[in-house]
Order: sequence, then structure tokens, then C-alpha cells
Amino acid sequence: MYAQQVHTQLLGRRVLAPSVSRCLVGRQSAPSCLRPSARRSSMKAQAVQAPAKRKLPTQGLDYKPKDDDTAVQTDIVKKLAYVVGADAQSISDREAYQGVALSVRERLIERFNKTQEHWRQKDPKFIYYLSAEFLMGRSLLNTVLNLGLEEEYGQAVKQLGYSLEDLVDAEQNAALGNGGLGRLAACFLDSIATLDLPGWGYGIRYKYGMFRQGLDKGFQKEMPDIWLQNGNPWEIARPNISYRVGFYGSVDNYKWTPSEEVIAACYDNPIPGYGTNTVGNLRLWESKPVTEFKLDEFNEGHYVEAVDEKRKAEDISSVLYPNDATEYGKELRLKQQFFFVSASIQDVMARYKETGHKNWKDFPSKACFQMNDTHPTIAVAELMRLLIDQEGLDWEEAWSITTKTLAFTNHTVMPEALEKWPVKVMGKLLPRHMEIIDKIDSIWKDSLKEKVLAQVEKDGKKAKAAEPKAVAKDMTKTAEKAETAAKAAEAEEEEDEEDPVTTALNKYGIIVENPWEKGVKLVNMAYLAVVGSKAVNGVAYIHSEIIKETIFKDFYDLTPDKFQNKTNGVTPRRWLAYCNPELASLITETLGGDKWITEAYMLEGLRKHAQDKQFQQKWKQVKLAKKQKLAEKIKEITGTEVPLNALYDVQIKRIHEYKRQHMNMFSVISRYLDIKKMSKEERNKVVPRVVIFGGKAASAYYMAKKMIKLITAVGDVVNNDPDVGDLLKVVFLPDYNVSLAEFIIPGAELSQHISTAGTEASGTSNMKFQMNGCLIIGTMDGANVEIAEETGKENLFVFGVDAEDVPRLREERKDFKDYDPRWKAVMKAITDGTFGEAEYFQGLVDNVNDMSKSNDWFLLANDFASYMDAQKEVDQVYADQDEWTKRSILYTAGSGKFSSDRTIYEYAKDIWDVKPVPVPSS
Repeated sequence: MYAQQVHTQLLGRRVLAPSVSRCLVGRQSAPSCLRPSARRSSMKAQAVQAPAKRKLPTQGLDYKPKDDDTAVQTDIVKKLAYVVGADAQSISDREAYQGVALSVRERLIERFNKTQEHWRQKDPKFIYYLSAEFLMGRSLLNTVLNLGLEEEYGQAVKQLGYSLEDLVDAEQNAALGNGGLGRLAACFLDSIATLDLPGWGYGIRYKYGMFRQGLDKGFQKEMPDIWLQNGNPWEIARPNISYRVGFYGSVDNYKWTPSEEVIAACYDNPIPGYGTNTVGNLRLWESKPVTEFKLDEFNEGHYVEAVDEKRKAEDISSVLYPNDATEYGKELRLKQQFFFVSASIQDVMARYKETGHKNWKDFPSKACFQMNDTHPTIAVAELMRLLIDQEGLDWEEAWSITTKTLAFTNHTVMPEALEKWPVKVMGKLLPRHMEIIDKIDSIWKDSLKEKVLAQVEKDGKKAKAAEPKAVAKDMTKTAEKAETAAKAAEAEEEEDEEDPVTTALNKYGIIVENPWEKGVKLVNMAYLAVVGSKAVNGVAYIHSEIIKETIFKDFYDLTPDKFQNKTNGVTPRRWLAYCNPELASLITETLGGDKWITEAYMLEGLRKHAQDKQFQQKWKQVKLAKKQKLAEKIKEITGTEVPLNALYDVQIKRIHEYKRQHMNMFSVISRYLDIKKMSKEERNKVVPRVVIFGGKAASAYYMAKKMIKLITAVGDVVNNDPDVGDLLKVVFLPDYNVSLAEFIIPGAELSQHISTAGTEASGTSNMKFQMNGCLIIGTMDGANVEIAEETGKENLFVFGVDAEDVPRLREERKDFKDYDPRWKAVMKAITDGTFGEAEYFQGLVDNVNDMSKSNDWFLLANDFASYMDAQKEVDQVYADQDEWTKRSILYTAGSGKFSSDRTIYEYAKDIWDVKPVPVPSS
């Protein structure tokens, strides 16, 4: 009766509520294929006795969910009544979302259990994707569409007075990542499942994410992102699966006794593939205390001590990338990384034994771990420790297994971005691992001695052969210079000379000297990963070439076959088919079907329509509709009304100096100053522009925070200047996330990817914009190079110096005098206080303009004139809407290469050796 009441209320009225929280439902038992026979302790050899298992007598019981729209509608109402406990007199949007999500969840878990059981029976090789971030976005719409249930749920929800799109806004984004690294990992999980590959992701169940970004008088304000306060209907708690992870303590005769331990608690998040029965998994770990509460301490009045162990444990999985400016912050970062890596490897090893495998030599034929950037690279030492200390293997056996099981993806070209841990910190927090790393380093360098000695001798002969020429040259020096040289040589002879072989070997060292602090040793985690992995890959062609020539050159020279390129990709499901259904429908209609959703190279078929006037008109109508939605979202978030007849110019990225959002703002200021000087007639010829920014600055990155403040300060002036009107608008959309990107990208017309050449590894937002027909202004950096190849470089607005010239230009930057007049005008406007806060912005200006105080490391002054020329070309092309639309169509047509399906296929074939294992239909 109550269910009927709820049904009636939903049909009769809607209660609109702003709440976006979610409800956690009862825990689900893990199927046997997911559950190790016993909890394992990483520190102890014995296993805890597992509870007895029973097989449920389900034969003849009709308990599985039905998928017709009437059954779905009834199921939703039941969930609202008996699980959500909704008030029949008033159903909020959040409650309606929960009811629908819980209903979809049942169907998802049904397929998930079938997938995992099928894989258990087939016993294939798995890929395990280790990543500190998984930026998943909202799950409801993605899950319904990937499961192929859009018609059933669309009709059922419509009968209840809603649409799926209405309910999407009631779901909160999972705060499990921050930027491209996490979004890439999410796309990869989608493609792994879609391609029927046996694979799981492993990460951390962050309680508060990175932070929720707000603005306070234009300054970034960080607040906790409390996304789990009402639970997460898409996860499955596994209280019967947990592992101990230790820290600190001592090592005696290679036996580690940790002085601190936590429990890694398990949560599964099923990942449905598209157009397949396969459902993969993202297993996340939450850190919990071994002892929840010390009652004796509490009773003695020691209230803080009673919960101190709980607090320390929960700190580990509280926040993504905690501030590491303090000693505790550094330790907490390393704790986080080791925590999820250790739990994940223990879990995989436990399942390996659970499925009956006894010989560890076969482990590489059943498991491959892909380390996504340097955060999980402690896996090299941890896998060695578990194999040696827990499983009893000798060093050589363990090393052979480790180097056949691990693979490493590098995501940077900047040496300073390669993670390095002080030996002091590593030795304190993970003393046994420091021993193992030290031994790896020693054995590795010993293995190179013969080769290095030969090279040193060869170089010595070359040097001797060059001596006569050097002497002849020296004879031309003045007597004064000769005397100075002689004194310098004499001083050098007095110093102890280092063995040249040792000096040469140090280039390959995993444990290295801190160049900024004499006597301090660092563990280079990227080098550890390179030495301990079977494969190392970059994420765009130019990036992969740069790392072979720079940061990993010495390693590449030794083992060139280990290095590969795997250009990034994004899923065309979420980033075209689902976020831009209007464009997807037009593409499907034009190509005669929707196979392009999984066979993205079919988008090439749009090329022949690029100059078709009728098709162009349809394309323009879709873009206008998406601009309208974006304009409404901007008004909702910021209160700023933006015109539809303007060019929508977007830069949405993590705020960082190398991404050069401040150069974008300098061009906006220049545009503003130009408009102010124009006559009315001149203003009538201006192409109107709406410049949109989004992105977070790391909490301790003060220069990036100044960049955000500059954007908001300029926006405050420009948006309220009657001389400018609708010719220029500047908006910053706070708390940029996946859901906001799904509004922005389809409505964008120009996207900015303007990093200094040679600094961006790949980028993935450029691929999302390209898929949606958004033109690019950018440097020849990262994946822009390959996008230009697929789209036609003439269709991009390319500017800036080449990557190979950057080192030289940095050396010469202090002598650079050729400042563009527009640059000078912009610097003056900022420091004169045109946008307020002149003193606050002085440091930002000095950083790029005053070489007595800084070095303009990312070469903004060098690139500015070229950038402004490219912006002028943008205006000229946009004025010709037919040409702009033709290019837009060509962008989408050329985006097939950048499907993550292609990327994952290449990983599986070239690195993982993992084969598809499709799940048969019932």
C-alpha cells in the first residue's frame, strides 16, 4: 500500500530540491570469485580463519531483476519505499535519484557477478591498473547507457514524472581525482570493460577528495568535498576482505616488525562495458585503525589518546594529495602511496592462491600491474618484499617475477616533476623497503660496471686524441689567461678525484644526491620504476621521444626495447555520445548507424560532408543548442549573462604555470585595452568573445592562486564596463569537475592548449574538445602534434617556439629584449592597478617580466607575440562561419585515433599480453 502511495505521489507531483547527496544501502556479500579464502596480513605468515561458506538454495527462485519498463518502474517505487524510506507525501529529487540508482545497481551487480564468475572459471591473465586518481564523474547515466537500458529506464522514469537528465543533477561527483591523470584512468577502465579484457583498477577511497573549490572575493577557497556523507549507491562494501598495512618499526635480519599498522578495507565499484555483458571493477581501499577505540584511555580521561589511532589511520585515505610542505605531510603522501599499493598487491596475490596456483614463477602469466605515473612505483619494492619475506622466494626468483609483472607509464617531461623521496623519510617510514631499494640500486649498478668501464676507456681515448688540438688552441691564449688556467688546474689537483667509473655509474643510480642540498640522498621513484619494469611508456609520440632523449636517456641507451609510446585516448561514450547526444544523433544519422561509438575510426566518414552546406547548417544548430545550455549554466553558477553570438573560448585545466593560463589572461587584457581605445565604428567590427576558465590550484601553489585571482579580477572589471558590453566577457567557473566539463566541452568553440612546447606530456582535454568539433589554439606540444596530423595542421591555430629550442631560449631569456608593445601595455595595466590588487599581482608580473627577480621559465614573453597573431587569425576565421564549421566537422572526423579503446588495445597487445574474455549471454 505504501509503495502504491509513493507511486501515486510521484505521478501526481514533483518536489524540487537542491540536495545532491546520496544514500548508502546495505552491504552486499562478495561472490566467491572475489573473496580470498582468508584475510591476509602483510606482516604475519598465518592467515585468519575465514567464516564457513554455504551455497544458497536458489534453484527455482525467480529473484533476478527484470528489465522491461513496467518491472523497472515497480522496482524503483519499491526501492523508494523500502530502501530509501521516502516520505510518500514529499519525494525530493535526491530521493528519486536514489531509488533509480539502487534499481540500476541491482542489474549492474547481476552482470558484475556473472563476469567475475566467468573469469574465475576461465582463469585468464588480468591487468591491474594502479592509480592514485580515478576521476569517474557521475555514474547513473553512464551506467544505464552502457548497460543498454536507456529505453527501459527512460520510460519508467518518465512514467514517474521525471527524466533521467533531471535525476543526473542529484548525483554528486565522486571525489577520487583532480585532473587528466584521474580522468584518463577512468576512461581506461571503461575501455578495458568494453573490450572484454579481464582487468581491475585499484586506488584509494578518498573521504574528502582533493577539495571543493569556492571563490571568496575572487580568491580560491578550499573546502572539504564531503561527497560520501549520504553514501554511494554504486559501491559494494566488502567487510570480509581486508589487509594489514604496516609502517615504521625496525628490521632485524631482513625481518620487518612495523610499529604502526592499519587495516585496508575494501569497496568494489563495478564498471560496465558498452555493448557487452562484461562488467569490470574498480577496487578502492579505505584506511581504518586496527583498534577503533581505546575504552581504557577514554575512561581515564585521555579522550584524544582514545581515538588517536583512528585519526592517524583515517588521515591516510582522507584527502587526495595532502599538502607535503611539512615533514608529516611528506610522510602522509608516502603512506598513502604505499597503503593502496600494498593492499592491492596483497589482494592480487591472495586471489592467485585462491584460484589454486602454487608456483610463483607462473605469476607473470596471470597478472600485470600497470603503474600510472610515479605514485604507485613503490610497488617494485613491495612486490619484492612480499615474494621474499612472505612467500619465501630467493632474490633472483623474486626479481625475475617482479620485472616480468610490472609496467610503468610516465606522465611528465620535467625532471623536477619526477617523484623523489628523501632516503631519511623512506628509511623511517618503510625501513625494509629502503633496504630492498638499496640492494636493487647496488645490483643494478654492479651489472653495468663492465659496460660503463668500456665506455669510460673509450671516452678517455677520444679525449687523448683531442689533446693536440686543445694544446694548439691554448697557445693562442694570453699569458694572463694561461696563468689563471694553470692556477685552476693546480687547485683541482689538490682535491680528491672521484673514480671516473663511479661517476659514470651514478647517472644510472636509483639513489641519487639531492642537487639542492649537499649530503642528502633521494630515492628517484621513476628510476626505480624503469629498472623494475618490463616496459616503460610515454603518453604521446612527442612525449615518448623527449623522455628517451632527456630524463631517461641513459636508461634508453641501455635498454631501448623497453621503451614504447602509447598515445592517450578518451572514451567516446561519455565524451561524445552521452555528453553531446544532439551531435551524436546527427553523426549516427549521417553515418547510417552508431557503430562509431565503439569503432571510432568510422568518424572519418564525416570528412566528405565537411563542405556540405545543408550538413553544416545542422552542425551549427547543434552547436548553438549546446552553447545555449552552457550559457544557462554560466548564469546559474556565476550570475553573469553571456551572449550567444560570441565565440566561446575555453581553457579548463589544472591551474599551473606551465599550462600558462596567465598568458591567456594577458591576451584577454590586451583585447580589453584595444576595445577601450576603439571608436564605435571599430567596435562594430569586433568578434565578440566569451572567455571561460575552470580548474583548481593546489592548496600550497601560491603562484597558481594568483593566476585565479587575476582571472576573477579582470572579469570583475571587464564584465561591468559599459564601453565593452557584450564584446568581451570573462568567467571563472569554480569547482571544475567531470560534470561541469560535460556542459562546457560540447558548447565550446575554441579551446586553449597553450603549454610551453615540451612540457605537456599529452593532455586529454584536447581530445575531448576535438571529438566535439571544438577548434584548438595551441603549441606543438603533447597530443596537439598528433591531433594536427589527424585534423590537418592548417586547421589548428598553432603558435610558439619548438620544443628543441626551449633549453637554449631559457638560457638566453635573461638577455631577451624584444618585448612586444602589447606585452608591455598588459604588464603596465596590471601593475598600475587597472584590475585592483596591484601589489598582490606584482610577484606574478615579476615572475615573467623582471629577469633580475625570476626567469620566465615557461617563456611567456617569447611566445606572446606569436600567440597574439594566432588569436588574430582565430577572429578572422570565426567571422567566416562556413569555414569555421568546416573545420569543426574535420576535427570530429579526425578524432577516431584518440579513442581510449585504441589506446587500451595497444596496451593489451604490446605490454600486458591480456586477451579478451567475453562473457556469454544468459
